[in-house]
Amino acid sequence: MKRLQYASHPMRRALPFLFLFAPAALAHEFWLEAPRLRLAPHETTTLQLLTGENFAGQPWPGRATKIRRLVRYGPTPADTAALAPADSLRLAISRPGLHTLVLQSAESFNELPAAQFTQYLQAEGLDFILEKRREEGTTAQPGREAYRRCAKTLLQVAAPAALPPPATDSAALRPRGLPLELVPEQNPYRLAAGRSLTVRLLRAGLPVRGGLVQVWQRQPGGLPTTRFATRTNSAGRVIIKLLGPGPYLLAAVGMVPAPPALRPRADWYSTWASLTFGGPPAAAR
Repeated sequence: MKRLQYASHPMRRALPFLFLFAPAALAHEFWLEAPRLRLAPHETTTLQLLTGENFAGQPWPGRATKIRRLVRYGPTPADTAALAPADSLRLAISRPGLHTLVLQSAESFNELPAAQFTQYLQAEGLDFILEKRREEGTTAQPGREAYRRCAKTLLQVAAPAALPPPATDSAALRPRGLPLELVPEQNPYRLAAGRSLTVRLLRAGLPVRGGLVQVWQRQPGGLPTTRFATRTNSAGRVIIKLLGPGPYLLAAVGMVPAPPALRPRADWYSTWASLTFGGPPAAAR
């Protein structure tokens, strides 16, 4: 059986400005956000579940019933904790180190007119689905989709001006079994400005070749948020230069034909993955 790909051709080059004019109806980024991503031990923070466009979101209110999995992973197995679903999460983390919050939602359903569905597939780099609709002669039909969300965020807990030993990072740099997952290979909080972060895109634990990853970086001082896109290489990796403190949002979408259990309501089944984290404290000189 031929394995489905998210995209029909891999490219590692960035694709700047490609999606700046995507219709608002296609906005669906979903992420976990905290006022600060660098925390002192025992400092309390509140994470919100946001959805929106261009890294400017609105709360995802009243959707706690859609959360299927919500877990915090810390530097040791003893730090793992399942969290009660809520529209916002109030946390105070005691152990220094890099902590990961992981969220997976249940399925929701959406239908778009044919032209908008085509724009959506183009914007998300889902070339394989575009090709398959052309082959099946269904490009004039509405796009009926079931979708689920997989969001992660990295919180660095450390005493002021001191990071814990690098060995405490390893738990946050491994996959967490999400259907579609963005996995950093370094701790972004340890990188100097101008250095690069490597991130893998995994589908069911396997690398996604040619997957489109969109990247947003909020700028300090009220400057406009920057945005670009790049495709994973044959090993499922992208390389992202961290030019400032961020925060950063990475997002990717995967889509396959809907399985029989979803067929009464959907023809396609997509998974939306996101990863948020902070970066270097200052620009390189």
